[in-house]
Amino acid sequence: MNDKVVVIVGATGGIGSTLARKLAAAGSKLVLVGRDGKKLAGLGADLGSSSFLTIPTDITDLSQVETMAQKAVGHFGRIDVLVNAAGAGVMKQFNKITPEDIDNMLDLNLKGSFYTCQVVANVMKENRSGHICNVVGILGKHPMAMASAYCASKYGVVGFSKCLAEELKRYGIKMTLFYFGGVDTPFWDNVSLKVDRQKMLTPQTAAEAIYFAMMAQPGAVPTEINIQPDSHLFL
Repeated sequence: MNDKVVVIVGATGGIGSTLARKLAAAGSKLVLVGRDGKKLAGLGADLGSSSFLTIPTDITDLSQVETMAQKAVGHFGRIDVLVNAAGAGVMKQFNKITPEDIDNMLDLNLKGSFYTCQVVANVMKENRSGHICNVVGILGKHPMAMASAYCASKYGVVGFSKCLAEELKRYGIKMTLFYFGGVDTPFWDNVSLKVDRQKMLTPQTAAEAIYFAMMAQPGAVPTEINIQPDSHLFL
């Protein structure tokens, strides 16, 4: 990954920040994307690398995503890898989910991921190479009570990702979907659902899996990676 240009969306989250540190140590050039500019700056200062760019971006706004990609290419000349690790969850009974809840899930988890893939894929097409890594989570493959709105958004990510993979393969662009079981990150801080975070995967495990996919040989496409805690291994 030395000298590769990697855009990490959701860079200040548990998975995103762990992956950023791993890639910085490997010599990658990083584009750190998130809503909070101060948190992005703090992460950049901790990387021990000068090859990074922080771009505060609301990915639910297509124009901001386009500006982000233009700045990334203007600074580094290209984009080799996109990692979509941003997301938010609402865990409620179906009859307690509000229109605002649904809008938030679809805007960030579904539309935001779509916009970043759409815009960055257009950049990658010019170089006829690239790799898009979408962190979906296990709830994009298996349903769970109390997660109807969240699952709807994540199932949508799987659908558009697989369609894009068919359209982009002629340009040498890979697509990998990551179905992680619960990962112990700040994602769960504002979720009222009772969960045992000690039994979850670590952000390090998730980051290592993404890094592994990035390191695949040019002719190999790791289309899906499924890693679960041993408490529900065969989901």
